[in-house]
Formats: sequence, structure tokens, C-alpha cells
Amino acid sequence: METYLRGLCLASLLAFVPLTYAGFSSSSSSNLAVYWGQNSYGQGTGALAQQRLSYYCATLIFISVLIQVREDIATCQSTYGKTIILSVGGSTYTEGGFTSSDAAVAAASNIWDIFGPATSSSVTRPFGTSVIDGFDFDFESTVQNMIPFANQLRSLMTASSSSTGKQYILTAAPQCPYPDAADGSMLAGAVSFDAIFIQFYNNYCGVQSYTAGSSTQNNFNFATWDNWAKTVSLNPDVKVLLGIPGNTGAGSGYETGTTLAAVIAYSKSFSSFGGVMIWDMSQTYSNSGFLDGVTSDLAAPASTTVGTTLTTSTTKLITTATTSTEGATPTTTGLVSEWNQCGGQGWMGGTQCVAPYVCTVQSVWYSMCE
Repeated sequence: METYLRGLCLASLLAFVPLTYAGFSSSSSSNLAVYWGQNSYGQGTGALAQQRLSYYCATLIFISVLIQVREDIATCQSTYGKTIILSVGGSTYTEGGFTSSDAAVAAASNIWDIFGPATSSSVTRPFGTSVIDGFDFDFESTVQNMIPFANQLRSLMTASSSSTGKQYILTAAPQCPYPDAADGSMLAGAVSFDAIFIQFYNNYCGVQSYTAGSSTQNNFNFATWDNWAKTVSLNPDVKVLLGIPGNTGAGSGYETGTTLAAVIAYSKSFSSFGGVMIWDMSQTYSNSGFLDGVTSDLAAPASTTVGTTLTTSTTKLITTATTSTEGATPTTTGLVSEWNQCGGQGWMGGTQCVAPYVCTVQSVWYSMCE
């Protein structure tokens, strides 16, 4: 089992919350997905320390020890009606995937046995009898043989749904440059996704590049991803969620207030829009009022401005640099703090990290102080 799972890193859990306070809905434009588990805010004690998963499900109307996670998954699902999916990968993932299609298929079957419905007492299940509601792929570097891995999971989920009636979802979290360098092969009509969480942060095409009131967006490219959903995606009903950072320390491109409201209203004008994804729970929890603002924005009407994106291409990676001067969160010394952006294609912010951190390349688009 370890051989087939070595190529994966189980990064985080996600909690889905539409404004109806239920789980993910493929027909809703008000889904809200928040990553939980990495504790990127980093506070270990005190009022802003990361809480158990069930705490957020209960107190924020959305969505340690493994036994706690096991209990919290069941509580979130049964008591609060939340959809809980397991995210695979992450920005620090380096294993590179699988050596062959057969190894990928075997790994998918194993991970399904471990986190899907219990089928054998001989399988070690860290979450016990709790069953997650699907899987998310969050890769930020090239991964081999992910198409057979994803399609095997999709097949197993479909078969289980047919026999039990429980619905499962498959999602991915590409970065906003199109086509995505890490997930491009899966997104090119090879895998049927229910939703994708576009990372509109840490990149030139993030929410900070949105031009309010303009029908033509030079860099912000939700229009490009809407076109992908309608013309390329294997699932023509796939939902596209606007991925945003939940605080200044969660990533570059953090926006709030009327600026963020305008971006959400614009994105809602596209029929593929499915809601908002936030990275991550610890950052959001420490940012008082932010979640309420996003929830309010999702309930507001869509913008009447439907636009296009000038700098995107469906055949090659985008190389146009941003004209934005927004940089990573600075310190009083002018250096870049831990976990903030320090480089990447089109980056115009700071490049030197606060000691002892170093600027580490995560992808062609993004380098981070860690």
C-alpha cells in the first residue's frame, strides 16, 4: 500500500458551503469552499489558533489528532450538512506522481479503500468509518500519470454512487494562467471534474488585476476559464470557483471590501460561476469579518458587465507580464515575509526574504519565502 501511495501527499480537507447552509450544489452559484488543515496562519495557541474542523462547521456556518478529524468529518456531514473532500498535493509536493498508468490506477484504488466507503477490515482507515465526499487535486508542479489516477477515482465514485445513492465530487485547483502548467493534461478534456477552484492569487491574473467596470480585462481571466468550461471541459456543467486568499498572509493579491465585491459580481455574470474558494481556514478565521463579507457578496446580484480577456491563449502558456505594482506583504525592513510571494513570471514585488527564509521556486509563475 505504501508503494502506491508514496507518490501522493494528502494536503488538506475542504469544506463546501452554499448559502443554503448545505453541501456542494452543482446548480448553485453560491458555493463556498475553504481549505482546512495546513494552518498557514501559524498561530499555535490563543484566540486565533487553528480549531478543529467541526468548530468551523458549527460556528461559522460552513465549513491534531486523527480521531478528532474522524469525528469532525461525521459531525460536519451529518449535523451541519457540509461536503468534505480530501485535497491531494499542495505547493510543497515534490514526488512527481506515478511511474506508470498501472501504478496510478492501483494508487487510486488504494486511496479509495482508505478514505471511501469501508469494504475490508484489513485496510487501515485513518478516518475510521467516516467517508469523505470526494477528492481535490492541488498540484503546482508537473505530475506524471494523473489522468489514469483521476479517471480511476471517478470510476470508483460513480460505481459507488450507483449502488448507494451517495454522491461524490472530483475537483482540481489550477492556478489562473491558462492553460495550467500542472493540471493542464487533466483539464484538456481528459477527466470529468465537478468543479475547479481557480487560484486567482499569487499570479499576474489574480483578483488584484481586475479592472472595475471594464468589459475587457487585460489580465484577470475568469472569462478564459468560463470558455474552458463551455468548450474544453469533459463535463460541460462543471462549476468554476473564484479562488482568493483569506488574509494578507495567505498569498499575494488579497482584496476585500468593495474591490472584492466587484470582482465577485463580475465573475457571477458567467454561467459557469459556482462560488468562491478561500485559502485557507486559519487565515480566514484570523481575519474578522472577511467571511461575512464574502457571503454577502455571493448573495448580491451579478454584474451586468460581461467581458473578455486579452492576454490568454488556449494553445500556449501566457507570458504577458502584469502591469500591477502590487507586491508581497512587506516588512518594516522591505523584505518579504514567510509564505509570501518573492518571484515568478511577471512578478514586480520584493524578491528578498526575511532571514532565515529563502525564496523558493514553486512554479514558473510563483516563488515563495519559506
